[in-house]
Amino acid sequence: MNVKAYHVADAEGVRIDAVEEDEPLRDGAQGAILGKSITLSIEGLKDFFFADWHPELVDLMIIAAAVEYCDLSVRRPAWGWARAFDLRVAVHDDSLWNKPSVRQALGEALAFLTGDRWALSFVRRQHDVVEVGPRKLDLSIPDKIIMPYSDGLDSRAVAALVAAKENGGLVRVRLGTKGADTKGTPRKQRRFTAVPFDVKLGKRQRVESSARSRGFKFAMITGIAAQLAKVDRIVVTESGQGALGPIIASSGQIYPDYRVHPAFTQRIEKLFAAMGKSVPTYEYPRIWYTKGETLAAAHALEAAPTWHDTRSCWQDSRRVSFGGRRRQCGICEACMLRRMSMHTAGIVEASDEYIWENLGASDIHGGTVKGFARMSKAFEDYAIAGILHLDHLAALARSDLHRRAVRRVAHETADGLGIEAAVAEREMFDLLERHRSEWLAFLASLGKESFVSRIAMVSPWQ
Repeated sequence: MNVKAYHVADAEGVRIDAVEEDEPLRDGAQGAILGKSITLSIEGLKDFFFADWHPELVDLMIIAAAVEYCDLSVRRPAWGWARAFDLRVAVHDDSLWNKPSVRQALGEALAFLTGDRWALSFVRRQHDVVEVGPRKLDLSIPDKIIMPYSDGLDSRAVAALVAAKENGGLVRVRLGTKGADTKGTPRKQRRFTAVPFDVKLGKRQRVESSARSRGFKFAMITGIAAQLAKVDRIVVTESGQGALGPIIASSGQIYPDYRVHPAFTQRIEKLFAAMGKSVPTYEYPRIWYTKGETLAAAHALEAAPTWHDTRSCWQDSRRVSFGGRRRQCGICEACMLRRMSMHTAGIVEASDEYIWENLGASDIHGGTVKGFARMSKAFEDYAIAGILHLDHLAALARSDLHRRAVRRVAHETADGLGIEAAVAEREMFDLLERHRSEWLAFLASLGKESFVSRIAMVSPWQ
């Protein structure tokens, strides 16, 4: 995919200045004021320190926050996908960030990830971020690997698999908001427990939900953690369907989602190299495995993780609460992949985990927990989209029509991973074939009359 095809050729970029309050804004620029619209939690960073912080690492967080501000505050056009941004950011070392090689690496990473056009400039900030001294952590095992960690199945499964293989030294960078895995841990032993900055937008300002820049934020946080921990390995936890599925089977005419793809993290590696920093290597140990295979491997460990408190659902908690308890919807794309993967791994979940308790119902309306009164057309659309995405991936395994497109993604993945294209192509089609088998087995378990089975085009009964 040529990212430039999505760019707005002639449109003047939306001007946004992420600067201090006393810095004048450019003509026509929207202000993302540091300390107000963008806040950095200095106190919270104390839990994150492994070594001395350098100003450019703080700047990276501010830049990531400014990018998020742009992404959320400017609506994508109804026709097409791309937007154009003219972003100016106040940083500690403007000479570093204005260096052509650094600006180019940063701009290319953002353009590739979001599909937008980015013009970047930097000014020196007037006030330094309050300096916080280094913090000595009580570590019995040297750090070896950085891993992004959330409430999802992949992160928990891969954390268990990597920990078992490496025998310690795993630094889990918390990308969720609650830090549930740190409860009871002494403060001096804690690692990254939450994203240390916040972007504040009014209800009328937050107008875009595609949030493609999230991948940049998470890549920056893990990259910074690697610098501070003085390690050069970052493990990406996504299995094959999560890393490759959004690109192979992207929806409609939108730009493919590269947030956890090797072609994007390769560009992040180039950014750190241009900055003159230690260059981390992003590893993908489960990219050629299905999520079901990853769960099965983790579930077979002697110290197997638990799954009941993990979340996959894309729905807002207010929409999927019932009886005073937050559930998962059970029918969005993420929930469908979760339920198929649990089935593959032989892991039985409680039926009340989901609003849609019964996927075997003949009608989507009949599958919900009794008494659920918030059924809507949006839920039905989510279900159809989720079913068809998994179904499309299954169909691609044997589709001559789409073989060329799959090969293109395989070659792009090979370049990102630094492996032979022929190897990636073989692995890609093997992955799709195993996904197909899992999908057919899952449909068969639901029954021929299931609303899921009737929407799917790939069928075990053909």
